Amino acid sequence: MKTFMRLLSVFFAMTFIGVFVSCDKSDPTDTETDPFNNGGNERNMIVVISDVHLGADLDYAECNENLPSLEKLLKQIKAAQNVKELVIAGDLIDEWFVPATTDTYQGKDQADFVQRIATSNKGVIDAINSIIHEGNILVTYVPGNHDLTITAANIESILPGINQARDAVQGLGTYSPVDFTKMAVEHGHRYNFFCAPDPLSNQDIAPGTIMPPGYFYTRIAALCVKQGIPSPGDITPVVSPNISGGESQDLLFRYWQLWYTTANLYPITNKFDEDIIVTNVNGFSGLYSVNDLIPYQSSPDGFIDVNIFNGIQENWEARQTLNNVAIHTITSRSIDSVDSNTETDYQAILQYFMNPASDKRIVVFGHTHEPKIVASYNTDNQKCIYVNSGTWIDHNPGKTTMNFVVITPQSADILSQTQVKLYNFENQVVTKMDENSMRY
Repeated sequence: MKTFMRLLSVFFAMTFIGVFVSCDKSDPTDTETDPFNNGGNERNMIVVISDVHLGADLDYAECNENLPSLEKLLKQIKAAQNVKELVIAGDLIDEWFVPATTDTYQGKDQADFVQRIATSNKGVIDAINSIIHEGNILVTYVPGNHDLTITAANIESILPGINQARDAVQGLGTYSPVDFTKMAVEHGHRYNFFCAPDPLSNQDIAPGTIMPPGYFYTRIAALCVKQGIPSPGDITPVVSPNISGGESQDLLFRYWQLWYTTANLYPITNKFDEDIIVTNVNGFSGLYSVNDLIPYQSSPDGFIDVNIFNGIQENWEARQTLNNVAIHTITSRSIDSVDSNTETDYQAILQYFMNPASDKRIVVFGHTHEPKIVASYNTDNQKCIYVNSGTWIDHNPGKTTMNFVVITPQSADILSQTQVKLYNFENQVVTKMDENSMRY
């Protein structure tokens, strides 16, 4: 799950007007830095962006003001003579950040929803398609959690010819360029209790669903933002530990603590027993209340129960196996660290660099909206680099936005290094945030 503060970004958008738009020139020489020039003629640079969060309705979409800047950067990438690949590392389009009371598909289906996103964000979609159709730069899409259930066919319908890096499991994917197998790009939600696909829970009420709890959390948070961060319309019931209930009850209490924090951080005007959450998405067809999501107990210190995601605290081990997680994390840690960006960063290092079965030396995640580069070492004491590609949402409190990563592979020259550079494009000016290098 993104940090809790991340979802306040749209609220800041409503209260602070920030315009980051200037003349839409595609000439990269009008910026202070040209990140797409390797100093030679070889087309070998790999650009990674993630967490664009294109929405169907710009009234509440998280990326709106930044759309012209993204269009401009995409045009610069297309014009660059040294860029070989553009990788979009998840959350390109957003099926989650929709107010709970809104019918996501407007009575239609996902295909229509995706087409509405393409229409609302025509400039960006056209710019990506222009790169794809020219054929000089390979464009690859990797799914994230906010586009978890968006099918390959629906992505293809708006971005024909795009390369899709997908696992056999819907909503997950890892990408390694053909001639750069030491590199791995994935969104990063695979390791998050709230955001990883969940094909085990709720099969009795939503057959075939893979939606995790983070979907419902985001729907409530989006409603909170739409309502202007109101005074709470209800009080979250308190649950106390069931000391005699064993590990399962302890885990469900931890899960309640997570929802208790969420419900109080993102208040809504509605009562918690109101059936306000409109689904009709990924197997769900009913209306649900906040009370359906939050664990409860009939008496203090008594048995803790929950309606939706009943039993989720017991299936994390199996869920990780189904989601092809190499090194499993215990359930208590996974629940407690749902809102931790550093846990996501740690998982990148754990799953790839601390995993003796992995040969990856450069790993790129998105998901957290916190751009950074972290150097470490693998089990063979070889230098490795993890980089988070940040986000393109309008407002990212306490952090930059409009981020991108540029990776330039080493040459045959023994002195050559693989360069990893992190930038932002705020105010339509390229600023290098950090860089690191290594030879593999």
